[in-house]
Amino acid sequence: MSENAELRPDAAGDAAAALAERVVANLGSAVHASQETLRLPFLCLLAEGHVLVEDVPGVGKTVLAKALARSLELGFHRVQFTPDLLPADVTGVNVFDRRSGVFRFRPGPLFANVVLVDEINRASPKTQSALLEAMQETQVTVDGATHALERPFLVIATQNPIEYEGTYPLPEAQLDRFAVRMTIGYPPHADEARMLAEQTTEPPLDNLEPVATRAELAAGIEAARGVHVDESLNRYVVALLRHTRANDRIALGGSPRSGIALLSLAKARALVEGRDYVVPEDVRALAVSVLAHRLILAPEARATGVTVEQVVLDAVAATPAPV
Repeated sequence: MSENAELRPDAAGDAAAALAERVVANLGSAVHASQETLRLPFLCLLAEGHVLVEDVPGVGKTVLAKALARSLELGFHRVQFTPDLLPADVTGVNVFDRRSGVFRFRPGPLFANVVLVDEINRASPKTQSALLEAMQETQVTVDGATHALERPFLVIATQNPIEYEGTYPLPEAQLDRFAVRMTIGYPPHADEARMLAEQTTEPPLDNLEPVATRAELAAGIEAARGVHVDESLNRYVVALLRHTRANDRIALGGSPRSGIALLSLAKARALVEGRDYVVPEDVRALAVSVLAHRLILAPEARATGVTVEQVVLDAVAATPAPV
């Protein structure tokens, strides 16, 4: 057993909390956003989930993905989704080698630790679906042969919530594969002014240095898996999901997969808070980010201006938390 695996729960929690603090501070030097916003993709790394960033252009989505990879010494690839992109452009393709007389697999951009899928909704559904196996199974299948992806593996996909011309909305099955949906938003006035000065002289991303190793991240992922969840917390998450399913304002409620994602993220949050057990606040703090993009409003609710975020908050308020 490795030294990292022998860490006591409290020591593992302290190490993960220190790791999160270093990574978030490093991200903050390149991306001007709140601490909670910057911590969310790191929690997804610990929970082995994926992130959908829905925001307008120019707020730092690409910089966030690059900064996260550099902070942890992770391999990074970016792929721009366009209408003419083919599945093989994402997963990879078999190429005939004339010297050996056999086909050899040429990996696509998915073969990296952090993959930025820019404007995911601009590619055809066929190409979008090429991501599903990678996101769920951490592997791709090309011409009947399965190729494993390197762990940790994080997909950060972006889409513009304003412009829909020439886009293909993500199907519910694919949205359900993203552990969280987040936004970055515009920075405060003072931060935006400082950002203009930085980006027009010496962009911070150019000089960003790693603040942790892959081994430290791997230890954090393993520690997150071992965080204790009381049975009452499991029932609390199920009750929260059932509340969304029974809500007459919702046409499609939270899936069992969303419950798994919510609990996995809650365990990661507990760990970086220095605890080896989950508390109801961990679930409540992540409920909107994990559940909102998976719910579908009923037509009559949409007509009244209700948002899925408000429905999730109402579900959290109406579901008794264990004590």
